[in-house]
Amino acid sequence: MSSIRPWRTIERRKSRQIMVGSVPVGGDAPITVQTMTNTLTSDAKATIDQIRRCEEAGADLIRVSCPDVESTAAFKEIARAATVPLIADIHFHYKRALEAADAGAACLRINPGNIGSDERVAEVVRAAKANGCAIRIGVNAGSLEKDLLEKYGEPCPEALVESALDHIKLLQDHDFHDYKVAVKASDVFLAVAAYQGLAEATDCPLHLGITEAGGLIGGTVKSSIGMGNLLWAGIGDTLRVSLSAEPEEEVRVGFEMLKALGLRTRGVRVVSCPSCARQGFDVIRTVEALEERLQHIKTPLSLSVLGCVVNGPGEARETDIGLTGGGNGKHMVYLSGLTDHTVEDADMLDHIVKLVEAKAAEIEAADEAAKDAGKVPAEPAE
Repeated sequence: MSSIRPWRTIERRKSRQIMVGSVPVGGDAPITVQTMTNTLTSDAKATIDQIRRCEEAGADLIRVSCPDVESTAAFKEIARAATVPLIADIHFHYKRALEAADAGAACLRINPGNIGSDERVAEVVRAAKANGCAIRIGVNAGSLEKDLLEKYGEPCPEALVESALDHIKLLQDHDFHDYKVAVKASDVFLAVAAYQGLAEATDCPLHLGITEAGGLIGGTVKSSIGMGNLLWAGIGDTLRVSLSAEPEEEVRVGFEMLKALGLRTRGVRVVSCPSCARQGFDVIRTVEALEERLQHIKTPLSLSVLGCVVNGPGEARETDIGLTGGGNGKHMVYLSGLTDHTVEDADMLDHIVKLVEAKAAEIEAADEAAKDAGKVPAEPAE
């Protein structure tokens, strides 16, 4: 059946599906959002605390660096405490990969060509198979092999793709196929072109990322341009937004990116104006407060917050809950697109939070009732 809004349709690239622990990646599975801890992995408590915050933000997968034996020793306790699958980040030492696989890693992030001889690659593959681990091949423009740099003269899309295919062959030669691949670069143009080339060359799941993207604002912009370009073209099965910010912020940005493209829905989608002299209340501070206070909502729903009646009623018609600024400190509240009641300035924030919480509970109850009746729940509001 054709879409009633074909201009919003994204045809995802057909990729093989693998399992990372209990989470499917690729195929028709939802695009997963990852992040990475930045605590010392050897400090299990600090790492678990950070993982918990990322889980609350909605992370589907979390990567944990394992640079030394102390880290892999702590990994077992960390993996046991986590409620989402963990990916062990391995750089050069193949023994860390063996230890992490035995300690409960759902996936190993390695470059097979960097860990030594063919026998060492075979050992890692055996450990991955024995423990049900996937492998993520992580090619990076900043650490390309010397022979490829000599061949191409600089990091370029062709070099990243060739590196990825070389690493893939090492795994395939050992009859290992549960892998996903990233070809990351800090340069948006380079990363996008490399992913486009790799998407044509293989059917494996692709892990998207613009590496070393920068701080919260700059990194979000770069990541959104690069990954947004790819996601819109249907490329990408899992992603990590690499920010110089707390890991849970990476998760939130990742979900906002997917929500903007209609690829995933989680939590409150806020439609708000930039504000101007017509505003009936402080839109910027109100939105900041609402976003903070509504982080606990996981049910997809929409909220419009507009400062005046120019665009407010029109936006409210398209959202579950709407707030439009009015005169004399009285503002109009819309429910399911219809004018419903007014609210005073002093009560506005608490009132909107309660309305959102009630709407989320209503949607959840309807979904549960539909499941009990054997019916598929209706699509959430976009």
